[in-house]
Amino acid sequence: MADDKRVVLVTGGSRGIGRGIVQAFSREGAKVAFVYRSDKASAESLVQELSARGGQVKAIQADVADPEAPTRVFEEMKSAFGEGIDILVNNAGVIRDGLFVRMSEEDWSAVINTNLNGLFRFTRLAAEMMFRNRKRPGKIISISSVAADHVNVGQVNYAASKGAVNSFTRALARELAGRGITVNAIAPGFIESEMTKKALDADPPRKQRAIGRTPMGKMGLPEDIGYAAVYLASDAAKFVTGVNLPVDGGNSIGF
Repeated sequence: MADDKRVVLVTGGSRGIGRGIVQAFSREGAKVAFVYRSDKASAESLVQELSARGGQVKAIQADVADPEAPTRVFEEMKSAFGEGIDILVNNAGVIRDGLFVRMSEEDWSAVINTNLNGLFRFTRLAAEMMFRNRKRPGKIISISSVAADHVNVGQVNYAASKGAVNSFTRALARELAGRGITVNAIAPGFIESEMTKKALDADPPRKQRAIGRTPMGKMGLPEDIGYAAVYLASDAAKFVTGVNLPVDGGNSIGF
């Protein structure tokens, strides 16, 4: 990144893909705050790891599904790093898989409230703050999924939430382009993370099918998504907006 003192917020940053994104931005010298919901041990270990390398990192406990969370999170960021935000990465997400005819209202709402409503609230407040920052353009990046287009049985709620993220990204990119704010998404394929482990390890044949239809013949790593996020936030991507970037080992062309 051209400016190594930019302020970054990553939601769902303590484990898996989020952790890889936090690590990637910290390596670039950015000031990074991340939100975690419940895994305090993982959050503290990440802060210790990056602080030992000279990074400026802040862990903030919050549930992104809570309508009051964005205001409190940004207040804590202000106390830690000063006014403003340059880069928002909406990564927090949950899965509640199950056949649609048996899907409870709770399982539907849990996924939509975290994966979509939380993204909406954090992005709205971040965009307002970016409007006030005339010195450098803001960057909004949301983590989608190849599952939005290449759907799996039992993931109607998850696919719906990620499909909405893709449409949200395109529409908001068009709306904010005139202010110099770029809005993009990343669509991970099968990445080695806690969420993927939960979804695939209980069904080994499904895991093998997933790997088998990935042209590169393997699962990706959280750091692969981190590299993509750093790119989209960099000056190298200053003319890139409204894009949903697949980082999937060719999975999206393997169907």
